[in-house]
Amino acid sequence: MTTAELFDNLFIFEMANSHQGSVEHGIDIIRAMGRIARKYNIRAAVKLQYRELDSFIHPDYKGRTDIKHIPRFESTRLMPEQFNRLVEAIREEGLIPMSTPFDEVSVDLCMDQGLEIIKIASCSSMDWPLMAKAASTHKPLIVSTGGKSLSEIDKIYNFLTHRGCEFAFLHCIAEYPAPPERLQLDFIEKMRKRYPDVVIGWSGHEAPDNNIPAMLAVAKGARIFERHVGLPTETIRLNAYSMNPEQADAWVSAVISAQDMCEMKKTSHHGKTKYISQNELDSLTSLMRGVFAKHDIAEGDVLTEDDVFFAMPCADRQLTSGEFQPGMTATRSYKTNEAVYEKRTASDISIMRSVVHDAKGMLFEAGIALGTEFEVELSHHYGMQHFRQFGAIIISIVNREYCKKLIIVLPGQKHPSHLHKVKEETFQLLYGDLTVTLDGETIKMKPGDIQTVLRGSSHAFTSEHGAIFEEVSTTHVRNDSYYEDPKIACLDPLERKSILKDW
Repeated sequence: MTTAELFDNLFIFEMANSHQGSVEHGIDIIRAMGRIARKYNIRAAVKLQYRELDSFIHPDYKGRTDIKHIPRFESTRLMPEQFNRLVEAIREEGLIPMSTPFDEVSVDLCMDQGLEIIKIASCSSMDWPLMAKAASTHKPLIVSTGGKSLSEIDKIYNFLTHRGCEFAFLHCIAEYPAPPERLQLDFIEKMRKRYPDVVIGWSGHEAPDNNIPAMLAVAKGARIFERHVGLPTETIRLNAYSMNPEQADAWVSAVISAQDMCEMKKTSHHGKTKYISQNELDSLTSLMRGVFAKHDIAEGDVLTEDDVFFAMPCADRQLTSGEFQPGMTATRSYKTNEAVYEKRTASDISIMRSVVHDAKGMLFEAGIALGTEFEVELSHHYGMQHFRQFGAIIISIVNREYCKKLIIVLPGQKHPSHLHKVKEETFQLLYGDLTVTLDGETIKMKPGDIQTVLRGSSHAFTSEHGAIFEEVSTTHVRNDSYYEDPKIACLDPLERKSILKDW
């Protein structure tokens, strides 16, 4: 399992000090969380907290009751062998053991126990000595970002990426409990855009009966979900932000419900996309206007807007008002007021419009703005009818001694093998996936990757889900593309290209 797969849709039950210094009570909490995980068939972790209290607390402050946190830490202290028992219980329940170490010695304990994940608390995320120690383990890290500005999170991101770490960020508000009006869940979406290679999650500290924030976090794109949990007894009372097992069960159920509501239900060559049910289509069709003959129409007549009118209801397979196109030829005769049953044919112009709309959508999704000065070329090596299988959309931005283009490859589209004798070019993938074949070698590119194509090098490219890449080259010269397929090579460039000045 990759780190990204490990993090994706991970539920974290944060035990913290809820074990109250009792291993047996801690095991009872773990078993309660195990039952929830099995009930919903989720991948879940139980998270402990480690502090080497002999060195973590300054000698002058040990035993003090007037300093926040010290009495709680000392009264719930467990020894490493006791934590070992908790880790063993977590694994027995089929859960993932993880911990938040608050000092370097505790990082060593995480390693001694073979924990799969190390969590960094918000208060420690800029504790550079501790961060360096955690990074040196090469374990997957989950870093909370409570109380951290965007600039500070940038520093954490760069600190970890420079060390080759695999990590995730959790958005959280470090107030206990956190007021709903300060949750700022939009920040999840901002982090996803700013750090697209990092899984973003939500660590909630809101009131334990309020599951709305968790559901909203799902809608904002969170993929890790963390809550503090505990087990109340006659003598143990939970704090204001920890969930009992019943609340934790409801929380997991709410997250799963939100995921089901948000998830796109269809898989296509674009990846996950919108599913449109037959019920939805039938509902809309019942409200659409159909095309009807305004007067008698003879077979072979070329239809204009004066020959038809639009009204509901629209029968099955009847031409709709949105499908009608002036210039259609009647394939049969129609009486006045009769429903018109014709098919809209795919012309080169309609195909061009369709692919241009798709290309614009890809640019919008990638956040790439073109400005106003550019020229669009559709390369259709085997004709527009086959453009979605073979071709590319080439946007020329600059062509001087240097040349800059944006190349858009539609999902599943291939650009045939060719070479240049005058031009040298370098590709940088900006969006999507791109597979380049260069002199027989297959190169799979991911966003940010760069590939140079030297003069005389045979190259082709394709994309599974769609791609946008930048081409920087020497001056583009007409007739400098030499294709391997003789069917393409024999064509004049104008026969395999359509130039659009405005789109």
